[in-house]
Amino acid sequence: MTVLTRAQKVYVVCAAVFLTALVIAEATAGKFFTAFDLPFALTILGVEFDSVVMTAGVLAFPVTFIVTDVMNEYFGKAGIRFVTYVGLAMVVFAFGLLQLALATPTAPNSPVPDAAFAAVFGTTTRVIIASLIAYLIGQLVDIALVHRLRRWTEGRHLWLRATGSTLGSQFIDTFVVLAVAFAGQLALGEIVAITLFNYGYKVLIAVAITPLVYLGHALIDRYLGHERAQALEAQAEAA
Repeated sequence: MTVLTRAQKVYVVCAAVFLTALVIAEATAGKFFTAFDLPFALTILGVEFDSVVMTAGVLAFPVTFIVTDVMNEYFGKAGIRFVTYVGLAMVVFAFGLLQLALATPTAPNSPVPDAAFAAVFGTTTRVIIASLIAYLIGQLVDIALVHRLRRWTEGRHLWLRATGSTLGSQFIDTFVVLAVAFAGQLALGEIVAITLFNYGYKVLIAVAITPLVYLGHALIDRYLGHERAQALEAQAEAA
């Protein structure tokens, strides 16, 4: 019988949490919601806004920020990059299953009518492609920034790596997904505005979740043991 080490268990749990949050974020990205009304009208590229509009996908993405930062600390660039590629495959897999469900005939006694199911899960191929391109670019930029910042700070200042990598990668991620998915359907001003609104939210979240990154780091250190945790961090930094 194969017994997982504690480090392997940490990797599996982190990967599972990351993939779950990722799939939910991608599945809900097509819904826009009003976060709050603005005290004054804001004009961006000729389009006027009186409220902050964001996509529902931003609700689950903070979880991926936390897990990405924590996994980078212990498993390095190769470890988180592997989970990134698996995540890419799982998003494709999830949307494939949704398309199969959409094509399945709805029974007369179904509690969810066909039109309602299609309205929620009938994501277009264009949105799927946009999400995948943005996700892959954003994750790879985030990974690269974490390791660049880690070397510049010589392994110190976890908060700087956690927030700095997120700030650098998420503007690209947010703009790409909206531009590719909704170009031609939304005005450029709307795309830019929603990008800025989503990015502003992600900036605030990146700062707010920094204590959670430290908490996750401390819990994993305690679970692994100080010596093993330090050995993993050294390997991650050297990779």
